[in-house]
Amino acid sequence: MRSMAKMTDDAEPAAAGALPPEMSEDKLLGGRLRLMQPRCGARVAIDTLLLAAAVDARAGERVIEAGSGTGAAALAVAYRCPGVEVTGIEIAADLVAIANRNAALNALADRVHFIAGDIAARPLALGRGQFDHAFANPPYLEAAAASPPPHSDRARAFVDGDAVLADWLDFCLDMVREKGSVTLIHRVDRLDTILAALDGRAGETVICPLWPRRGVPAKRVLLRTRKGMRGGTMLLPGLVLHDARGAFTAAADAILRGAAAIDLTRAAVERLARGAGT
Repeated sequence: MRSMAKMTDDAEPAAAGALPPEMSEDKLLGGRLRLMQPRCGARVAIDTLLLAAAVDARAGERVIEAGSGTGAAALAVAYRCPGVEVTGIEIAADLVAIANRNAALNALADRVHFIAGDIAARPLALGRGQFDHAFANPPYLEAAAASPPPHSDRARAFVDGDAVLADWLDFCLDMVREKGSVTLIHRVDRLDTILAALDGRAGETVICPLWPRRGVPAKRVLLRTRKGMRGGTMLLPGLVLHDARGAFTAAADAILRGAAAIDLTRAAVERLARGAGT
């Protein structure tokens, strides 16, 4: 499951009639963001905020998210990175409408906007090489090895459709400029597919395992790579998400509720190496 623990803060009750019964309004990042989302279907989970925290964007830069859903990750990037312009592309037009409402709800519509489109079709409105960073949470499961959830939005979010994992990587690499970054969250058991797709096209790849608890094998990883670079793959110690009682660790809580960043840059790896005396 993408949601390894409850990570939304309880929302204040919406005014009568403000939301249709099939929608909820939730709070993210310790109440810093408000998010309207369907009660059924693909709802925001901790993977969304971990991914957003790993996008290293600076004021004046342009960022694109592939598969933006109701906009949670894009809005979290914009909140944490003032002065950054974020575009989200999403195949489900109804979710695009909700995402743009969420941008307005959080007073971020001047810097964040969402468009309907299929990443496999390369919408003409999106120029290739026009972004500094791209990020995505592609479907985790291959269609041949999965039983799709009954809800169509959840099925699109979890299981490969017409676009498979390599297509998501192609889109992200097409969208960013030379030396631009691509950031993903995905399953450990599909790392071989991801690294094969990046071979010869991107480098300085940094991988951060996400440990459910200390001493438990990682099921997810964060990965950041840079288009056109030749540096090799680097592995960080990773992030432990839960303590022995099942609560978030202090490090995870700082990201999920405190809006802290996850540094996946080459500089982060080099700082760790110097600290270890290597």
